[in-house]
Amino acid sequence: MEQANKFSVAIHYGDSLGYIEYDGDAKSAVVTLPDEEGKKKAEAYLAATHEIAVPNMTLLDFETKTIDPMADVRSFQIAMTRIWEETEVYVDWSRPVEFVKKYPTLESLPKGGGEFTLEE
Repeated sequence: MEQANKFSVAIHYGDSLGYIEYDGDAKSAVVTLPDEEGKKKAEAYLAATHEIAVPNMTLLDFETKTIDPMADVRSFQIAMTRIWEETEVYVDWSRPVEFVKKYPTLESLPKGGGEFTLEE
C-alpha cells in the first residue's frame, strides 16, 4: 500500500512476521503482528515522539530532530529507521508486505521448492 498519503512496511519480532500500515489522512497506523508483546512495543513507539539524528546534505551532516511518527508519511518513514533500537521490532525493508499477508508464518510457505508468487 504505497499511495500518496499511505505507506506500509513489513516487520518482524522474534519469529513473528507482520506489517505496519500508516494512513496519513487519518494520522494513524495499524500494527499487525501475531506476537502481542512485539505489537504493544511497536504501538507504544508509534504513539511517542523521538529525537532522531537525520542526515542533511551529506551522510556526515546530521541534525537531531523531534519526529512524531504519526505526523506525515515522511516522519513515519524516518521513525521506522529507528524502531528496532527501542523495541527489537525490525523493519524488513526488502520484504513485500503482500508477501507477509499471503505467507504470515513459516508453516504457510510453499513446500518442496514451490514457487513464491503473490498473485492468486
